[in-house]
Order: sequence, then structure tokens, then C-alpha cells
Amino acid sequence: MQTDKIRKIVGVILLVSFMSLGFVKEVKEYVKIPINLSVFESQQVSVESSIPVTASQLDVQEAFTVQKNSDGKTLDVHGKKAGEGAVVFDLAGFPVKKVGVNVLPDFKVIPGGQSIGVKLNTLGVLVVGHHQINTTEGKKSPGELAGVQVGDIITSINGTKIEQMSDVTPFIQEAGKTGKPLDLILSREEKEIKTKLYPLKDQNDQSFRIGLYIRDSAAGIGTMTFYDPKSKKYGALGHVISDMDTKKPIVVEDGQIVRSTVTSIEKGSNGNPGEKLARFSGDREVIGSITRNSPFGIFGELNQDIRNGIMDKAMPIALSNEVKEGPAKILTVVEDDKVEQFDVEVVSSVPQKFPATKGMVIKITDEKLLDKTGGIVQGMSGSPIIQNGKVIGAVTHVFVNDPTSGYGVHIEWMLNEAGIDIYSKQKQKVS
Repeated sequence: MQTDKIRKIVGVILLVSFMSLGFVKEVKEYVKIPINLSVFESQQVSVESSIPVTASQLDVQEAFTVQKNSDGKTLDVHGKKAGEGAVVFDLAGFPVKKVGVNVLPDFKVIPGGQSIGVKLNTLGVLVVGHHQINTTEGKKSPGELAGVQVGDIITSINGTKIEQMSDVTPFIQEAGKTGKPLDLILSREEKEIKTKLYPLKDQNDQSFRIGLYIRDSAAGIGTMTFYDPKSKKYGALGHVISDMDTKKPIVVEDGQIVRSTVTSIEKGSNGNPGEKLARFSGDREVIGSITRNSPFGIFGELNQDIRNGIMDKAMPIALSNEVKEGPAKILTVVEDDKVEQFDVEVVSSVPQKFPATKGMVIKITDEKLLDKTGGIVQGMSGSPIIQNGKVIGAVTHVFVNDPTSGYGVHIEWMLNEAGIDIYSKQKQKVS
């Protein structure tokens, strides 16, 4: 009781001082936390120069954070119970900020690091270029004349769904014989486009052609990031897969992932990112499906548990507000199919409120990895980042002019894209 009286007296003196200096309204700025805060049950909560407390301790009065004023003196800011799901922070007994706090049940995933082969089947057939046909009237491209653009996806011809390249040929030959146009339905940037295309006869071989280069699948390699041991939902790569010709994201009908083996490394250098060279494993056993290709990576479900050999137990994840600047590790493969851990440093991290792909900047510090790869190389995307015993995200992009550094994406956004909603499992609210 005596302590509260002293705090209130100090508070009056402080407020009068603030008023005389004309910045009473800025008192709230001493509490550098968002209006709403989500934490895990076991998470240590610390803000600025705060005294860490666990989420379960937030229902009692705590010396939650200590801020310095412009004169270098410290101001004690306390957190108190303020009804269901809220904490009020006060300055010397006077409330300055109310914060909603959600306590989430701890969520764990099994980290990856394995090299995987990726096979994508597009939704329809993808137009990757035009080509000119040598006709009796000169060189022409029927596809270009019909308004078909590079990046378009042909989903239907004459009312029939198109799934692969072999579906297209019979329609071309039939249209050439009858002289009737092909009724195309195209998917272009989520819009449906209808057009008519007249195949033309190539004078070189007397075949009818549409003047388009098309593709119905794509393949590559990457790195597994995580999977949920219960649902088997996984996330990998950490960035979207784009077509090498159109540079546009591939719209996925379905796909598969298989195991892959790293055969060699093309070392990176300034202005020239390196690359993992790998081959699909000999048995080409499908270990999972691909149902989504998004800016945050590829996602689907595994057919079986997979192991990395060094961290095979489920580990807790960290929300973006937990990630700290400082040492961390990544799991990745640089030789054969052996997953290894390497030292990195989290140079910066943004406590993002909304999904974004570039949440962290990381730097490779491990001398062995630098000697082997020169830093971050293509094929390393998706390598999980581990800090303080938690999965915090995945490697995504390398800096072209500095291959030792690159971007990382926070794990919570990859979980969201995988269809795992950690927020819906909320057990209680802290007050």
C-alpha cells in the first residue's frame, strides 16, 4: 500500500514535468508494443529493455518493461490485469496503454533440410513463346494473330478440357482439315479469355501448326522446410516457382515431390549466385503431393514421415515477434543426401503483422559452408532456420552482389499457406 502511494506521488511529479515540457501525449510511446500481442504458452515476453515474463505470468502485476526518458533516467512501466484478454501498462500508477494479449497453445513441427525433387503439372498447358510459320503468304504466327500471349494457359479447346500437350495435337490437325477455327479458353492473370485460332500449314513439312511453344510441366530441386507430424502437411522452398521462360508463377494443377541427391555445387560469387546440382533419386518414389505454389513456397501433404538424421523430433516454432538478431543455424544438404547444420546470423528481423516474404536478412557465417558454396546458392531455398531451439523460418533469396547474405521468410506465414492455422487453436486469453 505504501509503495502504491509513493508510485502515485512520483507519477504526479512526472506528469507535471511532462506537461511543462509539452509532450504528455507521447507518454504512450514509452511502451513500445503493439495494441494486440500473440504469444505461445511457453514464450518469454520481452519488449525493448524489458524484464522477461512468461505468458502465464501476465495475469499478475509485473514490472513488464523499463524505458529511458530523454534525460537518460529510467521509467518503470507495469502490466496489470484489465479484464478478459487484456493487459494495461501504467506509468507510476497512471494507465498509459492497454494491450490485448492472446495466448496460443505451443505448436511444433519437424524441421526438414532434405534435398527434394519437385515435379509440377500446370493447370492446362502454358504458352511460353510464339514462333513463325513459313506459309504461302509469308511467315506468320497463328497464336499471335489470335491474341494469345506468353504466360497464358490454354485450359480448353472446342469445349474440351486440356490437361497436357498431347491433348492439343488432334484438335490442330482436325481444324486444318475442316478449315474451322479452334475455340480457345485461356487463363490470363486469373481472368478467362476466349479467342478463335486458325491453324496454318507450314510449307516446310505440310503440317498444320498454331505458332505457339507450350509446356505442361516443370521440374526442379529445392529444400524441405518443415512438416506437421499429425496432419503430414508440409512447406518447402520458401518462394514461388516461376516458369523459366515467362518468369511468371506456375499455376499448379497438381504435382509431386521426390527425394533428390546433390551431385555437385557451383560456387557462388559476387554478381553470380551459385547453384546446387542434383538428380532425382533412382527409385523416384513419390513422398508427397503438391497442391499449392505460392509466394511463400510449395505446399501439400507427405505420404510418409521423413527424417533428416540430426533434428528428427518435433520442435516449437517462433512467431515473428520472437525472432532476435544474432546467431542461428540452417539445415541443408551440400553433398549426396546428408543433411547438415551450419552457422548463420540473423542480421535483422521485422515483427510482421501481416504475411510478407522478406521478413529476415541472414548471413552465412559457417566457414565450412562458405568454402563449399560461397554462401547461399540456388537449391538451398527452403532450408529451415533454427534459433534458440525453435524453427523461425526458411532461407528464400540470395543477394546477387553478396552471396553470403540473403532473405528469409518467417515460419508462421509458411504455416498459414500450408493450411495450418495456429491461431484457431487458441485455448485461453491472458488478462
